[in-house]
Amino acid sequence: MPDLLLELRSEEIPARMQRKAAGDLKKMVTDGLVEAGLTYEAANEYWTPRRLTLDIRGLNARSKDVREEIKGPSVSAPEQAIQGFLRKAGLSDVSQAHTHTDPKKGEFYVAHLVKAGRATEEIIAELVPSVVRAFPWPKSMRWGKASAKPGSMRWVRPLQSILCTFGPETEEPVVVDFDIDGIRSGNVTYGHRFHAPGAITVRRFDDYVAKLEAAKVVLDAERRKRIILDDAKNLAFASGLDLVEDEGLLEEVSGLVEWPVVLMGEFEEDYLSIPPEVIRLTIRANQKCFVARPQGRDDTLANRFLLTANIEATDGGKEIVHGNGKVVRARLSDAVHFWKTDQSDLPDLKDFASSAEKFGLDLKKPLDQRMARLDHLNVTFHAKLGSQGARVARIVALARELAPTVGADPDAAARAAVLCKADLQTEIVGEFPELQGAMGRKYALLQGENEAVAAAIEDHYKPQGPSDTVPTDPVAVAVALADKLDTLVGFWAIDEKPTGSKDPYALRRAALGVIRIVVENGVHLPLTRAFMAGVEIDRAAAADLLSFFHDRLKVYMRDKGARHDLIDAVISDEADDLLLVTMRVAALGMFLDSDDGKNLLAGTKRAANILAAEEKKGTVIAASVDAALFRQPEENALFDAVNQAEKNAAQAIQQQDFSAAMLALSVLRAPVDAFFEAVLVNDEDRAVRANRLALLARIRFATGAVADFSRIAG
Repeated sequence: MPDLLLELRSEEIPARMQRKAAGDLKKMVTDGLVEAGLTYEAANEYWTPRRLTLDIRGLNARSKDVREEIKGPSVSAPEQAIQGFLRKAGLSDVSQAHTHTDPKKGEFYVAHLVKAGRATEEIIAELVPSVVRAFPWPKSMRWGKASAKPGSMRWVRPLQSILCTFGPETEEPVVVDFDIDGIRSGNVTYGHRFHAPGAITVRRFDDYVAKLEAAKVVLDAERRKRIILDDAKNLAFASGLDLVEDEGLLEEVSGLVEWPVVLMGEFEEDYLSIPPEVIRLTIRANQKCFVARPQGRDDTLANRFLLTANIEATDGGKEIVHGNGKVVRARLSDAVHFWKTDQSDLPDLKDFASSAEKFGLDLKKPLDQRMARLDHLNVTFHAKLGSQGARVARIVALARELAPTVGADPDAAARAAVLCKADLQTEIVGEFPELQGAMGRKYALLQGENEAVAAAIEDHYKPQGPSDTVPTDPVAVAVALADKLDTLVGFWAIDEKPTGSKDPYALRRAALGVIRIVVENGVHLPLTRAFMAGVEIDRAAAADLLSFFHDRLKVYMRDKGARHDLIDAVISDEADDLLLVTMRVAALGMFLDSDDGKNLLAGTKRAANILAAEEKKGTVIAASVDAALFRQPEENALFDAVNQAEKNAAQAIQQQDFSAAMLALSVLRAPVDAFFEAVLVNDEDRAVRANRLALLARIRFATGAVADFSRIAG
């Protein structure tokens, strides 16, 4: 079957857009082909800094004929209705229609139409220009003389050539001929702009890839990444170093080159006096270069950088390395200046006296000075939630209150909280916002803060995603919870909640962070009380926020493998100790995996169903169980078992031993089974019936202390 090769070559495609653009091209073209009635076996997309390529295998040579049946009016319908049917069906005379008979409707006209299939080349020639004109670039431009015309084509950068061939492997492919704003499709592409800028005639995908490779273009982005990574590792290893791997940077630089050539440069060792993170980010942000470290060392860097050039220079890359080195040194010189400035006194300290007094800050310490300036400048956190200074004050108060709950020293938690946002006023964080927290920790240690306080400054932002670690030190836990809860309660108080897919303040992530911190650290935290300790929030908003936490907890637990019905059975509207919820679900799951659990579930659900049906009918149910009305020994046995199970389960729940609570309920299995085997609930005697229903209600109440068994599947 024929294959399609399509290449759209432009002056440049920004690295950050390439992967998505190639995916968009594949989807738009394949969707269009399928919509036109074609099928294909496989489709793969490729990209370089100058081209988007699509390789589609096993396309039909033409689309299938489409048969359509259009029902018309009765043969006795007015002439006007019949003529309308003929126009709709595209028939010139009623004799071209068929007559069908229906037992109810009688005879009526039907048009049987056949829409002939089309040649695939014809479909492609219409499809590709429409795809190009409708392409969803985040930013695009017009160019040349045609740009003055209304509706002229837009592309990310000037589109330079279009290659489009189609045909089976055993025959010479054809050029699918079309034109887009004066750019005509062909079977010609061009190689590396410096090494091999001449025209290259290609037939199909395999020789296209081979000829591009010979022209110094590696088409496959994943292969370019492997080349860069392997060469960088080998070059570092040859110098006794390990490459500091960076997947994000690797993805970016692979989109900057068509023929990757890895080179190594160096800078003065004096620059190693600044933190490794600052060196790495300075070199990464400004020159898109990797860094290396001495083999076996994770705490320091080497004075080397590895860059990815796009050419094989005749001098072996010496000038390229030299030019990059000059920029690296200049940027590192700036970083040294930032590093030293952040440890120096601020020039306007006298202006911060009131802020220092408010927060108990020591203006002899650089980080305290930055916090005082943050408050003094009245930097806005949110228009409706006040300044960063006001926010820090709330975090301090909440961290101090939470400290005993998580086993932290209240004074240490308050000290960490008061400094947790101070590094936002440092020069380095101003240059590299992603270092907030990390730089706060370094500066805290430099001014003599204890390790727990310093660690909390860095860790209070965690976890920042599902794969990020959670803080475990009690001081960090207190500050992290205070920070996230203040954010959530604040935005709920001003009714700025996530809607649909929109979550501009990352509130879902904050809630998941709270959940992970309390669950993974084994913290019993009454959320409702914590909500009321910070920003003023009404009870309705607090209840809604708790419901939001329940939704996030369900997602978290399902991701951990918990059954959704067990979660629903355990969570109540008032459940604000999330750790208890997870413990209950785990114990319930283990219990229901046992024979006792399965059988008790069946009996309990039977009792609940009978009760629900009788309650719906308005049947009288006694307020309490009267043993004097028992007529059969199975009633006595079940009553005694329920009393004992209820008592033992309550004691176990009081001690938060939910496995023991399940074990206490398990003794109900046999008497429940025996009761339903021997006893008729709907006795003719109304008093006896009401008493037996009350006994079933006691089963529902006893098991309900652990979970709502009616919500459990099975």
